[in-house]
Amino acid sequence: MAKNLLIVESPAKAKTIEGYLGKDFTVKSSYGHIRDLVKSEDAIDIANNFKQKYEVPADKKQVVSELKKLAKEAEMVWLASDEDREGEAISWHLYDTLNLKEDRTKRIVFHEITKPAILRAIENPRQINYNLVNAQQARRVLDRLVGFELSPVLWKKVKPSLSAGRVQSVAVRLIVEREREINKFQSEAAFKIVAIFGKGKEAFKAELPERFAKQEDAEKFLQDCVGADFTVASLETKPAKRSPAAPFTTSTLQQEASRKLGYSVSRTMSLAQRLYESGYITYMRTDSVNLSDVALAAAASEINSAYGEKYHQQRKYKTKSANAQEAHEAIRPTYFDRHSIDGDNAEKRLYDLIWKRAIASQMSEAQFEKTTAKISISTRNEQLTANGEVMKFDGFLKVYLESSDEEDENQQDGDNTMLPPLSKGQVLNLQELTATERFSRPPARYTEASLVKKLEELGIGRPSTYAPTISTIQNRGYVVKEDREGKQRNFRVLTLKNGSISKEEKTENTGAERGKLFPTDIGAVVNDFLVQYFKGIVDFNFTASVEKQFDEIAQGMKEWTDMIRKFYDPFHKEVEKTIETADKARGERELGTHPESGKKVSVRIGRYGPFVQIGENDDEDKPAYASLRTGQSIETISLEEALELFKLPKKVGVYEDKEMTVAIGKFGPYIRHNSAFYSLPKGTDPLDVSEQLAIEIIEEKRKKDAEKLIKVFDEDAEVKILNGRWGPYIEYGKQNIKIPKGKDPLTLTFDEVKALAGEAGKEPKKGGKKFVKKK
Repeated sequence: MAKNLLIVESPAKAKTIEGYLGKDFTVKSSYGHIRDLVKSEDAIDIANNFKQKYEVPADKKQVVSELKKLAKEAEMVWLASDEDREGEAISWHLYDTLNLKEDRTKRIVFHEITKPAILRAIENPRQINYNLVNAQQARRVLDRLVGFELSPVLWKKVKPSLSAGRVQSVAVRLIVEREREINKFQSEAAFKIVAIFGKGKEAFKAELPERFAKQEDAEKFLQDCVGADFTVASLETKPAKRSPAAPFTTSTLQQEASRKLGYSVSRTMSLAQRLYESGYITYMRTDSVNLSDVALAAAASEINSAYGEKYHQQRKYKTKSANAQEAHEAIRPTYFDRHSIDGDNAEKRLYDLIWKRAIASQMSEAQFEKTTAKISISTRNEQLTANGEVMKFDGFLKVYLESSDEEDENQQDGDNTMLPPLSKGQVLNLQELTATERFSRPPARYTEASLVKKLEELGIGRPSTYAPTISTIQNRGYVVKEDREGKQRNFRVLTLKNGSISKEEKTENTGAERGKLFPTDIGAVVNDFLVQYFKGIVDFNFTASVEKQFDEIAQGMKEWTDMIRKFYDPFHKEVEKTIETADKARGERELGTHPESGKKVSVRIGRYGPFVQIGENDDEDKPAYASLRTGQSIETISLEEALELFKLPKKVGVYEDKEMTVAIGKFGPYIRHNSAFYSLPKGTDPLDVSEQLAIEIIEEKRKKDAEKLIKVFDEDAEVKILNGRWGPYIEYGKQNIKIPKGKDPLTLTFDEVKALAGEAGKEPKKGGKKFVKKK
């Protein structure tokens, strides 16, 4: 048995480190946290200074018993979990659960997995930092208390089985408020004037800085330009520089990987974790832009040898936020001379991004010559502007250019292009002058990455919380990430060419969205309820001040139980008061009256989601109900759209002497025929389904099922052996059962299938997918 037991968080990290330490060390993984608060209400003893009750979950018992055994046999136990609050808490949980002794335990930290860093850490051990542990405890306890106390309020006042969280609720609020801004937005049109001068390679664009609100003004401008002289009134050339962005923090990495690679925030974090554990990059949870002296020297050496000395310019970046967590570095490659890595394609692309960003941060500025030409019009007072840019030295741009969230269509067309040689007083030859109708745009919806940016700006959350926050609000059904198709919009274009003006109307697609975050109806209703009754929980400044207090606990400036007490007592009173006094929240909105019956038409949240109701609950006739369709929302649905929903379910004909009915259920639109359900293909409008199309959909599904079917049993027609995506399997009631290796699906008997299902002697449970009927 090795003298030393070193415990890290992940098996990948254990494998990498074991290679560096030799035979005196056994390196084992705790697989993350080894214990958590018990699930019951007595997890936190509020009266007894918030004392916590922990348990080792079933899936960690084996790990803990193995680590206990190894710790007993070792002379020294080294706790090497990550270098942040979460990591410090994991070390403390290990210390406590494994019954370790202080004189035989050492805590070490490193923020890169390289041999020198590991050996340096072992030479400089320390004790567990209880300030960091307390900061993590405070977050865990506070979030558990908020979740445990708020969720029952939502069950009673909004809808069963909802849950609420402290940071998640603020994130949902941002998305709900942005959606409402967009819904309220009134687009304004104005005409943009662009001129093209010269021919062929000498052609360039110039633009009028102001726009015309009215078509007649734009037309008058074009009319005045017929036969006018266009002259270069002034020419200004000046040098310009561009500097590189700082190396990545967690948040800027998440934003840039989203913009450049299209990765979700959680995907970026899991890829970065793999790169870190393989020793390719430094620790991926950091809000520091600092690079160590060793890194600065390595970057300088690599730039000088790969690109030449004139490309190197050392920079030391300072972290803006005063409360940057712990003394981390920015995210950077562990070895700057490693331009690429082995790994899957996604890992390679992320590593490439990190390498380029870090190396570019130590490179020279890019140098340009910017030219601005002002062009006068003999018949008007306004001047057109043409911009040109010539790169004189590429500097850091040789390697990397940061992307931006705003794809700004209003950028001047002439920007970043070269102008032909021009001189003051030169008369220009006009090729074409256009006035194009352009519309103002609403604020952009959040992407996962721009939401992280906003949370960081507000001081809400920390590097370790962004990804879980964004996953949680989607998993809880408060927010959806999706693509939405745009709508066609007409716009007008006036063109002056060869002395005459033509007019045409064109169409463009507007409002199309890719991978944007939309609030769901339930997300909006829960948000409004929390804003009304729990202002503090969803208040941006309050949430940011809680984060600051966690930082103060981490620095030993604040007692964590005092902080929780100050938060909890007023919050608990608010909860009790709300349960007693608050009305039920349904997000109800009246749409108008039914054109034939005159009954009230309204929309609201129900037990199974949002629905439209015709009539009142106390009417003699029962009200009629219809669920909203995907993409429809309580806040924006119109009376006409609501009435359309009542055209379903609709009978579309008869097939094999049985009726076919089109309807919409929990899983989308479907055809019901002879007690079987057939989903409609994506993009098919249920109202457009004809008898012929319904038959084709049914036949297509049967054909696919027949190809899938391997064997049925006389004993029970519900039990089948099917061919699935991962090979043959048994469908037994509601169970899908794997067929053991080496077993031929065709020779399996009914008894063998029953035994495999662990259901011998029992009847299989009947049933499959259930479709929710209309209320």
